[in-house]
Amino acid sequence: MTTNNMDAGTGSPSVSWAAANARRLARQGLTAPTGGGPAAVTGAMVGAHAQVLSAAELSVALRLDGGETRESVRAALWTDGSLVKTFGPRGTVHLLPSADLPLWTGALSALPAGRNAMPDGVRMSGDETDQVVAAIADALADDDLTVDELTEEIVARTGPWAGERVMDAFQTKWPRWRQMTHTAGHRGALCFGPNRGRKVTYTNPHRLLPGFTPLPGREALAGLVDRYLYAYGPATPQHFAKWLAMPVNWAKELFGSLAARGRTERVDFEGDAAWVKAGDTEFPALPPVRGVRLLPYFDAFTIASQPRTRLFAGAAYERALGGGQAGNFPVLLIDGAVAGVWHQRRSGKWIDVTVEPLGTLTAAQRAGLDEQVERTGEILQGTPRLTVGTVSVGAHA
Repeated sequence: MTTNNMDAGTGSPSVSWAAANARRLARQGLTAPTGGGPAAVTGAMVGAHAQVLSAAELSVALRLDGGETRESVRAALWTDGSLVKTFGPRGTVHLLPSADLPLWTGALSALPAGRNAMPDGVRMSGDETDQVVAAIADALADDDLTVDELTEEIVARTGPWAGERVMDAFQTKWPRWRQMTHTAGHRGALCFGPNRGRKVTYTNPHRLLPGFTPLPGREALAGLVDRYLYAYGPATPQHFAKWLAMPVNWAKELFGSLAARGRTERVDFEGDAAWVKAGDTEFPALPPVRGVRLLPYFDAFTIASQPRTRLFAGAAYERALGGGQAGNFPVLLIDGAVAGVWHQRRSGKWIDVTVEPLGTLTAAQRAGLDEQVERTGEILQGTPRLTVGTVSVGAHA
């Protein structure tokens, strides 16, 4: 049984917000934990934002079977190599399944480059970019290097211009080559290695997946749209463009070409045209979404699910979005909608969790919140203490 009806005007299946949201939550492992391990879960999320690595560890682990902790995610990242930490959508740091690197590097390196915002005298040419990316790949082929070590190796392979400290960054100057760090990641020449003390290291992802080659751009982009729509559909080109921080007109052209090739199908989503992956038009008649979840900073579900006015309904739109940007606050999810914000601070074994609901919690919701706080403490390997009250910490930058 499905919840689909046919729209009389277009002949397309009609999908409600409730049905779409329920399917997304189920596919995300947010209705019930999912098996398959950290790499499978991260793939289902279409990447885990890892600007705050502890938040990414929590995002992935809370979708795993009970008893799993952040150590499971760390083992996948640093021990068995099934996850990789690299530059993903929007040029931001993500955890991605290593096996998916051919698709991700093929798609990300095929995105429109846009205008280089660096000023004259700092900006690198296309030829200089190619030189730096090649130098990075070669320098990291056999070892993990810190930024300073990598700078020396790049300069030795390209020339002093690549190491000139001309980039304004955090009240200091970075070497010129660093403006292309995310580009090197997108082209498959660089990813993060394990920290060396407090120092970040980089490595070559071919050490994790020997011999991989980025997929051709057209094929890779089609595959990325498939995965996005499977996880977050129905969606529009505008939604996909926002997720990737790409021009809307480019996304419209991409969606048009995929529809012409039979890769997508149109549905009526709350009165508007939207798309799903071809053959994925069934929305099972799932029971109404019930329960409480605590989602950390930059959780993939809150960033990618659209329209935000439905997920962040009413007061949540003002309180839980940082200037309209999703992910800047950890959120309290009640019955599938954002219903508050929260924050955690660690001191030794103690994890102090403050939750600010936007309404009065029922007894069942408070019991669910207690369970979520306990699960958060289990994942983060500490002893949680819950306070229900105002979160005074502002949005993450």
